[in-house]
Amino acid sequence: MTDMGTELPAYGLWLLVIMNAAVFIMFAFSFFRPRTGRDWRSFGAFSAFIVALFAEMYGFPLTIYLLSGWLLNRYPNLDLLSHNAGHLWSTLFGWQDDPHFSVLHIISYVLIGGGFVLISAAWRVLYMAQRSHQLAHTGPYAYMRHPQYVGFIVIMLGFLLQWPTLLTLIMFPVLVFMYMRLARREEKEALAEFGDEYARYVASTPAFIPRSLPGWSRRLGTH
Repeated sequence: MTDMGTELPAYGLWLLVIMNAAVFIMFAFSFFRPRTGRDWRSFGAFSAFIVALFAEMYGFPLTIYLLSGWLLNRYPNLDLLSHNAGHLWSTLFGWQDDPHFSVLHIISYVLIGGGFVLISAAWRVLYMAQRSHQLAHTGPYAYMRHPQYVGFIVIMLGFLLQWPTLLTLIMFPVLVFMYMRLARREEKEALAEFGDEYARYVASTPAFIPRSLPGWSRRLGTH
């Protein structure tokens, strides 16, 4: 991700908005590889989140603008037009160091990278299962029934830890709810296709939050 120094303009950089959004959307596309209409809806929602994020990160700081009165009253020395001001968690917690090296920023990178890895590993398992007309239940699917949706949620959570905006904070629970609804629809279709086999899988495997992760790194790549 491109970082801007304080000597350069922090906003109005719409080329950076396009470039960063395109990179992450294409990266997610290569990991997720949507095929069905449902896949495209989930991918489209994630893409909208990414565009909204980078539009504020490098384009127009809507959140900073709307909160400017409160921020200046609480933090009178804050340079609202600096790039670092957009890292609102650092401002709110009173951290004086470079926000790019804060604990939350590091955690955000771990979540974003882990989310992409989870989506990629889940796609490989699902693709092989669909080709053989079998139920996907290995790799990440051994621990949760909807790892790809979990991957998208984890990535978005990582971005919220790094650069929260009012719009993405509003979008996040809406998108989580949308992914849960899509997951329920998929489960009805899988139950109709696989019957008792899928019912047993549902009974033994959580939908989104795994109970435990023994041998995660080993099983992540299994098919």
